[in-house]
Amino acid sequence: MLGKNRLIFPGEKVLLAWSGGPSSSSMVWQVLEGLSRDSAKRLRFVPGVIYIDEGAVCGQSPEDRAQTLVEVKLILQTVGFPWHIIALEEVFSLPPSVLRYFAQEPTGTEGAYKAAVDSFLQQQHAPAPGEEQLSEPGTQGLQTPAGPPTAAQTEARPPTAAQTEALSRLFDSVKTLTAKEELLQTLRTHLILHVARTHGYSKVMTGDSCTRLAIKLMTNLALGRGAFLAWDTGFSDERHGDVVVVRPMRDHTLKEVAFYNRLFGVPSVFTPAIDTKAPEKASIHRLMEAFMLRLQAQFPSTVSTVYRTSEKLLKAPRDSSAGVPAGPRCLLCMCTLDIDTADSATAFGAQTSHLSQTPAPTPPATALTTPCCSAGEGRPQGCCQGAGPCGRDDPRACIIEHLCYGCRVNIKDLPSLDPLPPYILAEAQLRRQRAWVAQEIQEYLIEDSDEEAHTGES
Repeated sequence: MLGKNRLIFPGEKVLLAWSGGPSSSSMVWQVLEGLSRDSAKRLRFVPGVIYIDEGAVCGQSPEDRAQTLVEVKLILQTVGFPWHIIALEEVFSLPPSVLRYFAQEPTGTEGAYKAAVDSFLQQQHAPAPGEEQLSEPGTQGLQTPAGPPTAAQTEARPPTAAQTEALSRLFDSVKTLTAKEELLQTLRTHLILHVARTHGYSKVMTGDSCTRLAIKLMTNLALGRGAFLAWDTGFSDERHGDVVVVRPMRDHTLKEVAFYNRLFGVPSVFTPAIDTKAPEKASIHRLMEAFMLRLQAQFPSTVSTVYRTSEKLLKAPRDSSAGVPAGPRCLLCMCTLDIDTADSATAFGAQTSHLSQTPAPTPPATALTTPCCSAGEGRPQGCCQGAGPCGRDDPRACIIEHLCYGCRVNIKDLPSLDPLPPYILAEAQLRRQRAWVAQEIQEYLIEDSDEEAHTGES
């Protein structure tokens, strides 16, 4: 799958998202085999592994979390890749920049890929000292013992009691299990993205199998995320720009993964999920999973049919023909906004019509001379909060207007937005302030006419 798409260049740093489950463990083991010297088609990238500790959300006690981390470290030391163990509580210390899009550097044509391969092979045939230095990261065989932890291996700092309590309060305030699963997936993605950017990884590999992606496709349709199916289930996901999510296991079913793990003795770590022991109708995710697996047992081509349908989906953003979504992005999932407030006859317009019809509060006369969000006597630097040109009286409306349809549906199950991590609230406030400033200076901007723009392009 990787060789056919040629998405990962030689020498590129790739972060493997490992949850300890069968699919992600199989992915890590296959990468380990592909990097060995005896491999027929040797992989040429530099891998790293990340593990997110979600025990605080899944009901694990501190003793169980410590025991799980011991098993995780033992497997990661056996693999020998640089690893990063992060607790989910770290989302409360993320910067707002994790929710911003950074343009991706152009990868070049097929000729550039071949040139990169030739350059990598020349480095591999360098003299002995250089060869040892190049083959050191991530090229250990299956029987090679792992050395001591290097500087690239980072272990999770024990989360503070305040962070654990804040995380528990956040998930306890969510009403439905469906919204909890979506929120957990969102926070997990933000953590992985932050680690990838911090340590210089340009690609992230996930262990989503063919069966899991077929279930995810049907689930996202039910959750109102049909506009983003190509990004949520495709081989590559470029919504973040500088970090691309890759799904190399999407051609393998869960049964094939189970047979591979059994035959090659792939180790895995069992950890309870947030929906463990939940009834079948507890959430849309559980209901759709039970429906697909039951249908697959009666009609064995169900998963493959749904999977082939997902392959035909094209990444065609609104008002753009490029492969990357353009325009305003959702605050949580970072996809392009699919809300159309101009056409109130659509379902999306009806969803947000009450927001567009709410009149903005009239600023006082002093607001014309005193700049908003500026430091003054007895007033700190920041938003004026409340009535004023900075935003609406309702802070919930300021956040909802920056969400896509699917995230708006999930945020309804969160009665209060106060438990959300600070970086989400800060980014929403910053976007609102930028939108107000852009609206204020719009009448002073000089726009090129159609003839001038056409002349400039020619």
